[in-house]
Amino acid sequence: MWKSSPSDKPIGGQPSNGGTHPSPSVASPVLSRPVPAPLPTRMADHSEIAHIGKSVVIKGELSGSEDLYLDGEVEGSIELNNHSITIGPNGRVRANIHAREIVVFGKVDGRATGDEKVELKRSAVLIGDISTKRILIEDGAYFKGSIDVHKDSAKSEARKEMSMAAAAGSSSAGSHSDSKRM
Repeated sequence: MWKSSPSDKPIGGQPSNGGTHPSPSVASPVLSRPVPAPLPTRMADHSEIAHIGKSVVIKGELSGSEDLYLDGEVEGSIELNNHSITIGPNGRVRANIHAREIVVFGKVDGRATGDEKVELKRSAVLIGDISTKRILIEDGAYFKGSIDVHKDSAKSEARKEMSMAAAAGSSSAGSHSDSKRM
C-alpha cells in the first residue's frame, strides 16, 4: 500500500485533497523525480532542423542553409551546402542531392553527392550514383548505381608532400655519399 511522506506534498506545501492522505489512484507530484528531456530539435552542430512532412510535395529546386529532415516528396534538385539531409522512411526523392551528409531511410532516384558521408539505412532504396568521402550501406538497403569514394584532399596533399620530401631527402643523401667516395 502506498503511504504519503512529507516529501510527497505538492509545491505549495498543502496536501492536494484538503489535508487527507491521497488515495492510491491519485498521486501527488514528487519533486525528486527527474523530468524527461525534451526531444532534440537540433543536430550535433547545433543548427536548426527544418522538417518537410510526408504530405508535402515539392517540384523544383530546394535549397537551404540548415539541416533538413525530409519525409515528403521532392522532384527536381536539392542543394544543402555544408548541411545534412535525412530522407525519412516516407520520403520519395526524384532529384539530384548535394549536401555535407546524406542519410537515406526512404527512396531516392538520382545522384547523391555527400561532401563528407552518405548513409543508406536498411529500408533505403537508392537508384543513382553516389559520390562521397565515406559510405555506409546497411544490410537490406537496395542500391543500384556507381560509387565514387574520393579521399580527403588536404590529407592526400600532405601525404604527397611528405613522400616527395622523403624521396628528395634520400636522393640528396645518395649524391652526397657518392661525392665522398671520389
